[in-house]
Amino acid sequence: MRVTIRNEAKSDYRVVEEITREAFWNLYVPGCDEHYLVHIMREHPDFIGKLNFVASYEDKVIGNIMYTKSYVVDAQDANHKIDIISFGPVSVLPEYQRQGVGSALIKHSIKEAMAENYKAIIIQGHPHNYCKHGFKSSKDFEISDSEGKYPYSLLVLELEKDLFHGYRWKYHHSDVYNIDPNAAEEFDKHFEPKKKQFKYTQEEFSIASRAYLL
Repeated sequence: MRVTIRNEAKSDYRVVEEITREAFWNLYVPGCDEHYLVHIMREHPDFIGKLNFVASYEDKVIGNIMYTKSYVVDAQDANHKIDIISFGPVSVLPEYQRQGVGSALIKHSIKEAMAENYKAIIIQGHPHNYCKHGFKSSKDFEISDSEGKYPYSLLVLELEKDLFHGYRWKYHHSDVYNIDPNAAEEFDKHFEPKKKQFKYTQEEFSIASRAYLL
């Protein structure tokens, strides 16, 4: 399906939060907190407004993608640091999923990130969803998480060739992702009640999130 992609406007805020809630509800855990993340991210200093996009179809907003600043630091020299960017969440209303909307948002935002001269994008996600966009395992670039481990889900897209070559790195995401669960629970009370329940995707997420490369 063909969608129109543009920057998020203030009038989209609530709609985007509702889309995010619908997209993630019961996906990884019973309920979700991604809509709260979207809500607080916009006011965080790491938020990148130029890379905040929505997708619309027939004048209806159906998806969104948001970016934050992040960085990698040389594992041997804390003064050697490279500023990069990360995205997430990427949300699409369930009835429009698997129709290329998420891919369109990712492709468009990568193109815009390159135009803004960002050097790399690092995310955490399922390789099946992102390798088709050029992402590779962080292990291929010797980029670990902040604890020195190589998560299965840590993925890298170089926008500047050989940017990471010759060093070992540790990735640090924005602290906006360190969500207060109590605040998220309170925020969710401002939405229509939804039933929290178990789905098999939660078990898949639990396995993937504990998988590391050696």
